[in-house]
Amino acid sequence: MCVCQTMEVGKFVQSAVCDRGRGVLLEPFIHQVGGHSSMMRYDDHTVCKPLISREQRFYESLPPEMKEFTPEYKGVVSVCFEGDSDGYINLVAYPYVESEAADHEEFPDRDHPRRKHSRRSLHRTSSTDHKDERPPLSGEHGESVPEMKSPKLEVLADAPFQMLDGNSGASAERISYNPWSLRCHKQQLSRMRSESKERKMYKFLLLENVVRHFKFPCVLDLKMGTRQHGDDASEEKAARQMKKCEQSTSATLGVRVCGMQVFQMNTGHYLCLNKYYGRSLSTEGFRQALHQYLHNGVHLRTDLLEPILSKLKRLISVLEVQASYRFYSSSLLIIYDGTGRPPAQETCPKVDVRMIDFAHSTYKGFRDDLTVHDGPDQGYVLGLRSLTSVLELIRDDSQ
Repeated sequence: MCVCQTMEVGKFVQSAVCDRGRGVLLEPFIHQVGGHSSMMRYDDHTVCKPLISREQRFYESLPPEMKEFTPEYKGVVSVCFEGDSDGYINLVAYPYVESEAADHEEFPDRDHPRRKHSRRSLHRTSSTDHKDERPPLSGEHGESVPEMKSPKLEVLADAPFQMLDGNSGASAERISYNPWSLRCHKQQLSRMRSESKERKMYKFLLLENVVRHFKFPCVLDLKMGTRQHGDDASEEKAARQMKKCEQSTSATLGVRVCGMQVFQMNTGHYLCLNKYYGRSLSTEGFRQALHQYLHNGVHLRTDLLEPILSKLKRLISVLEVQASYRFYSSSLLIIYDGTGRPPAQETCPKVDVRMIDFAHSTYKGFRDDLTVHDGPDQGYVLGLRSLTSVLELIRDDSQ
């Protein structure tokens, strides 16, 4: 199989001359707390995910004022599913070459079916190296590096993870990766493995790693809006998504918890919540979940409230002027560093707020979509307003 030279990450990926045995080994992105597509770590600054053409086009056409609140789009790579005789799996990224487009396929715009998984489908890695420049992944004759045959994930995080609830089936023991990240990774590798006889090349989006500035990233993934299904959804899928909204805070608040990890200063590990926990929450339970997200095991991080509220209010003002935009099934990430209060020379802690997941987004004139919506996405804005209201209540109670 013809593979290509290691790429340099830039705004867009350029074509490269084919060479044998060179590429970038992708690793599981251990801080993924929600979603169903597996996020992969390309390097310190970049992650990648399976490409869906609607999402790619949306990133390419973002209004300038929204770019502050979305990951930077960095282009496309071809990803090889590479198995060996022992049944272990590598995912390796190569430059995407337009002339080979017919041989590269994207993931379909639908949820992937669940499959049973085995331990042998885990991603393998032999290094915890986090340098920006990733080395070539071949021996001197172009063969796969033999020491990468252990299926066991190395300790990649600075702190272990532990689930708060048992709904995910994850072990209660402390582990070195977010349990939801591993779940998504195993599902994706299982699907790719089942298709390995048909094809081994996929297209992945390259996106900014939005947690790269945080030593102990505390991440809250919120499913936004009162509606989750896209305009092109089948009746069955639309009914399924509407039921999820009706049975959760999506219907009343326009937002629900989709995943969370929060670093605990008193124990030195992350506590994690998953989307099943988030779907079960009442309005009061949603408030308690936000309180949990802001609590480091020692005290409530009240210093985070004003920086987060400021960004949310700014985002509301941006989205209120985006006429005809709809962000169905999109999520909002809130991120801060769990290491503690900021140094004395800093006026406030660093926080980040980013919109992600645009596989079902639309606006007037986008890809010749037949359905055109009027005004801003009121369901999404309702979720933002509910979120700010709950955070203001937590702030007022703490005072």
